[in-house]
Amino acid sequence: MRPPAIISKASDPVPVKNRTLFFGDNLHILREKFPSDEGYFDLIYLDPPFNSQATYNILFKEGLVASPAQVHAFEDTWHWTPETQAQFTELASDPRYPRKIADVMQGLEKVVGHNDVLAYLTMMAVRLVELHRVLKETGSIYLHCDPSASHYLKVVLDAVFGPKQFRNEVIWKRSSAHSSSKRYSPVHDTILFYTKGDTYTWNNVYGALPQETADAWYNNVEPDTGRRFNRADLTAAGTRTGPSGAPWRGIDPTAKGRHWAIPGFVKDVVAGLETQAALDALDSAGRIFWPKSATGVPMLKRYLEEAKGIPPLDVITDVPPLNNVAAERLGYPTQKPQALLERIVTCSSNPGDWVLDPFGGCGTTVAAAEALDRNWVIVDITTLSINLVKRRIEKAYPDKALEMTVDGYPADLAGARQLFDQDPFQFEYWCCDLVNAQPAGDKRQGKMKGADKGIDGIITIVEPAASGGVQYRKILVQVKGGHISSPHLRDFRGTIEREKALGGVFLTMDAPTKPMIQEATEAGTFTYAMTNQKFPVIQILTVAELLDGKRPSLPNVLTYTKQAQLATAVPEQGTLLGVSGLAGPRRRGKK
Repeated sequence: MRPPAIISKASDPVPVKNRTLFFGDNLHILREKFPSDEGYFDLIYLDPPFNSQATYNILFKEGLVASPAQVHAFEDTWHWTPETQAQFTELASDPRYPRKIADVMQGLEKVVGHNDVLAYLTMMAVRLVELHRVLKETGSIYLHCDPSASHYLKVVLDAVFGPKQFRNEVIWKRSSAHSSSKRYSPVHDTILFYTKGDTYTWNNVYGALPQETADAWYNNVEPDTGRRFNRADLTAAGTRTGPSGAPWRGIDPTAKGRHWAIPGFVKDVVAGLETQAALDALDSAGRIFWPKSATGVPMLKRYLEEAKGIPPLDVITDVPPLNNVAAERLGYPTQKPQALLERIVTCSSNPGDWVLDPFGGCGTTVAAAEALDRNWVIVDITTLSINLVKRRIEKAYPDKALEMTVDGYPADLAGARQLFDQDPFQFEYWCCDLVNAQPAGDKRQGKMKGADKGIDGIITIVEPAASGGVQYRKILVQVKGGHISSPHLRDFRGTIEREKALGGVFLTMDAPTKPMIQEATEAGTFTYAMTNQKFPVIQILTVAELLDGKRPSLPNVLTYTKQAQLATAVPEQGTLLGVSGLAGPRRRGKK
């Protein structure tokens, strides 16, 4: 019987529903939303961001960074800061943490020094302790990383989970061969698989038998039927005194130190029969291969069509990475194929189990969980990621969209102001999502990587092209959380004209002044060619109106996910969730 779609313990403040997206720092959410030590999740998969593009030496750059190392999805960078130092000291000295954690962290400090690697490991260690706590005793955890840090992470995982709970180092071939200067070309990721206890969920997932394996193993052919088969043992090591040890057709297995052992794949032939009768039935069915030698031991024919296939291997080469035209591609730089996550979810959980991804990214884990009838919870510290996951589930599973819960987003104007005060850029992304706009620019840690040119988001509009077919036009979005005045509208109007956009949406925390409304009115209207409808060139909406459900009046808007896919395929006609992770113009010739 499937468990209810809520997860909670008696000590929990509020039960957590299935399909919950938490916006915030996963460390705080794990502690606040899942306070019990009894365990909640059957499977945890995490793919924490790391600077995989940097060289090994760059990662060991010494020195301190003045600004706090706040985690942002897509950022893929960590720095040693006073905040990191405080967290490291807590790990190394606080009695709440196991002594092994303190020993490991102090040892790593001596080995790697104070740099980005130790900052990353410190961030991971404190979270792995919490993930161990919220994992059920029968649960499994998979940590996806790359070879630049996997050896250190394994030491940390050994300290948290215990070395005996290590199950596999799984290698996934993530790219094709490419040249690399004076070293072997790196083409794989590492996935570290641990369990919390010795009893855990495991389901074999058999893959197709490779042709070369079929040719090598099933190299016998029945003359009468043409069926291919290999020869399987009918005996096993050790002697027995019962029917399985008795001679049959003149063959005495005991003399060879063995006994009769009939494989399970022929159970339909031998069901309910004693050993000797079962052997007779197999021979009557033509399933026995008799050797030419009189002293040889008969064997069992296993036909090619009876082969289960290949069980899960710790080297995965049959799940290719996403290419630029893959249907599931969202433009997210570290997106993993859903097939890879479906294999992990299938192997280490059952329908109705609970799956957690504490570094949500673009939501491949929960897409796999949803496809396989698991309950899921996801956490991410950026509104951009939460919005992307929402759109992904809404598109793939529209009947489940209303069952999703976003926890941590502003629910009223006070919450919106609080988000703006905490992080103006996350406030921008949140506002852009409410009007279905793709964020524009690359903003992190209070910095702009390149000027935003007065554009915070882009809504893509489809309209007929003069040469036939369709063309893609832009509606610009600008977000203001602070003081506004009519010059802001004049500047925005100039931006719309400069970018040759159809129009713009001006989102503001404060109510617009009369001169601002007049400025927007004087901007006039544009005509949507497909329907001849007229729309204001500039529309002003307040955050309060957005929270009340009001949206701009726009024609034929492409969905957020479709915009990202379009931009991936046609970079000159849109924006892309680029290598940095935030939407921005894609440069030709760069990945």
